Amino acid sequence: MEVLLLTNISGIGQKNDLIVVKSGFALNFLLPNRKALVVTPSVRKRYAEQIKNRALEREKERELQTSLSTALGGKTVHIEANASKAGKLYAAIHEALISEAIKREHMIDIAVGSIAIPKAIKTVGLHDVDLTVGTQSIQLKVEVKPQEAPKE
Repeated sequence: MEVLLLTNISGIGQKNDLIVVKSGFALNFLLPNRKALVVTPSVRKRYAEQIKNRALEREKERELQTSLSTALGGKTVHIEANASKAGKLYAAIHEALISEAIKREHMIDIAVGSIAIPKAIKTVGLHDVDLTVGTQSIQLKVEVKPQEAPKE
């Protein structure tokens, strides 16, 4: 069943998206809760401008995702952390630190939820991290260096 979303629904779509969903989902959830309208010719006419604007927004989002993936593809992010002389970190590197480093070095704001660390980063050195930007997955290198002791 084709419906027009009236609100943002996570995992389904954004407001003014035209989507096809199963009839049961539409009849039991979307329509009774007034989160969507069944698409008819009159609905298409009435919401034509909003549908067109949403399609343009989706196109801009795709272009932004493509530009982000080309901007970050193959790049290296540098992080300094406290480490022992053997090269082991006192605290593991987490997604928030990587997000801050990307913002600091490349001036690109990446959500913490789109960063995936396949293996915990607990040592000094070069590590691979996966970024998910939209539908694209990007490999990013994270270089962890030991933090220098302040000179007195």
